[in-house]
Amino acid sequence: MLYSICIGLILVASILLILVVLVQSPKSGMAANFGAANQVMGVRDSANALEKMTWWLAGIIVVLSLVATVSMESEMTSGSNAIQQDANALIEKINTEAAAMPQAEIPAEAETAVEE
Repeated sequence: MLYSICIGLILVASILLILVVLVQSPKSGMAANFGAANQVMGVRDSANALEKMTWWLAGIIVVLSLVATVSMESEMTSGSNAIQQDANALIEKINTEAAAMPQAEIPAEAETAVEE
């Protein structure tokens, strides 16, 4: 239950973070010339507030991600055990097939010298 709530909050915070980043005016580059309209309109402190909001939303996403990871149910993480079991079975199968390969016998030189 907590996992689902965390995922929902992460999605909401991510969408808000995208919107906040898109609203911010660029510091330099070609689009910086278009940011002058904000200063003419009298919106000067909005840049600081938007930057603080960006950092807060990023921190919230990190914390919620950690909480969601800790609160995962064991059924969600049991998939990795199944993968590990499949990998172990495959390794065992390869090892048994490699041991079952027939080996060519090389006659010893000492036996051939005695017979002549």
